[in-house]
Amino acid sequence: MPNEIILPEKFNSVYQEINTLIEDKKNDVKKVVNSAMLNLYWGIGKCLTEEILGEQKPEYGKNLVAEISNRLTSEYGKGFNRASLFRMIQFYQEFSDYEKVATLSQQLTWSHFVELLPIDDELKRDFYATMCKNENWSVRTLRERKKSMLYERTAISKKPEDTIANEIAELRDDRKMSLDMFYRDPYMLDFLGLKDTYSEKDLENAILAELEKFILEMGSDFAFLARQKHFVLDGKDYYMDLLFYHRTLRRLVLIELKLGEFEPQDKGQVELYLRWLNKNEKAEGEENPVALILCAEKSQETIELLELDGGDIHVGQYLTKMPPKELLEQKLSLAIANAREQLSQRDH
Repeated sequence: MPNEIILPEKFNSVYQEINTLIEDKKNDVKKVVNSAMLNLYWGIGKCLTEEILGEQKPEYGKNLVAEISNRLTSEYGKGFNRASLFRMIQFYQEFSDYEKVATLSQQLTWSHFVELLPIDDELKRDFYATMCKNENWSVRTLRERKKSMLYERTAISKKPEDTIANEIAELRDDRKMSLDMFYRDPYMLDFLGLKDTYSEKDLENAILAELEKFILEMGSDFAFLARQKHFVLDGKDYYMDLLFYHRTLRRLVLIELKLGEFEPQDKGQVELYLRWLNKNEKAEGEENPVALILCAEKSQETIELLELDGGDIHVGQYLTKMPPKELLEQKLSLAIANAREQLSQRDH
């Protein structure tokens, strides 16, 4: 029998250190390759746009691109077929600022960009690209967030275009997130699988049972802290439904669940909770806590009268069943148009 090797005491830690070095370098190589590939595709798109399409009649230019595709495909394979080249052209045209591409390429792959290119609205496209980068979305997650119309559901989509562009840039370049980027309405909770009748405790239990999916809807920088957070004030017991922390916002986020319609007294209750959190739970360097009241229904007139369309308390409706996309599009388009009209009236 061969002699058994006696491993030194540090053997496992040395092995783990080498293993970590290998994995880190593999990730570094992936990032370098990804960045080089995006640089190549952007460069090809730029060249074809400026040298071929820009100087020829449209149909003739397309024929020339097709001919270039035939030659590249014969030499380098199907990655340069006609459809791929026109996608590279679109890539350059939609993301003409290469500094932005270089920043996004730290997390985004070519597959992410392919998913982003069909989005016509530049602000919406920048929003999804930036959220992919900051929250490390997979292509599948990006596709799901687009399907759920996340951009249209955020408070930021209802702001003036200059405000939207500035806040997206701050999130992309400085990881500075505004509350309007965080808040959304309605919140899609169809994944909870609730029956037609349920209580607030059922809703709370379902959220905790599907915490990973709930956090994905709210944002990946969301961290769960407590359920039924208890405190005593003037001899009375109070319980907060759900308490989270958002790393980018650097704030505690209180979520209160309401089965029915939002009532004005809900604001007073949550204001008390926020004052207590601000005094007793806020850590040094954090921003003031904020609250989200999730309710089944709400009156926009009441929200506006209570001045809850900004500030530390946000009221959002939740949907436990996904409505038809056409109905959701109509509802959100109307909400965005109304909000922008109200902002315009305030400015005059």
